[in-house]
Amino acid sequence: MPESTHLPERTPVAELDPRYSDPKATAADWAEAVALLEAAEIFWLSTVRPDGRPHVTPLIAVWLDGGLHFCTGADERKAKNLRDNQEVVLTTGANALSEGCDVVVEGAAARVTDEERLRSLAAAYTEKYGADWQFDVRDGAFVGDGGAALVFRVEPRTAFGFGKGDPYAQTRWQFTQFAQ
Repeated sequence: MPESTHLPERTPVAELDPRYSDPKATAADWAEAVALLEAAEIFWLSTVRPDGRPHVTPLIAVWLDGGLHFCTGADERKAKNLRDNQEVVLTTGANALSEGCDVVVEGAAARVTDEERLRSLAAAYTEKYGADWQFDVRDGAFVGDGGAALVFRVEPRTAFGFGKGDPYAQTRWQFTQFAQ
């Protein structure tokens, strides 16, 4: 893909929250969180229903060009929720108390319709998840065995890392301010 279609990665300001961190802990580097986001197979997407109730569902996602990307059918609950409220949280991590790191990404889900970007994302899905997750691109959407799927990008506004074990640590990455 030509370089001009890649979006620049932003480096956030990292802050350790001492209230929830071991005294010997330090703030995690954003590059560590990106590595976890790139490797994670399952994410939990939280959206808000039109009546204000939360909706959480597991899904697969890929990190590309500074954002998490996921897809969904237009008639699925999460797509319906996003029509009214684009604010989401994507969460991934280890299902253990004393090991690993959980990462929480907050931001707005923006629809991706550019076919060149969609082709890059389709290739990223296949590379990460294998041939069962191969998509064609048509009419601004992914098209696969299950029909058409809308694609969304979540660029982090705020993210949290929860280091578990020795030492426990909670890092907040703010994208409204950037490290020099």
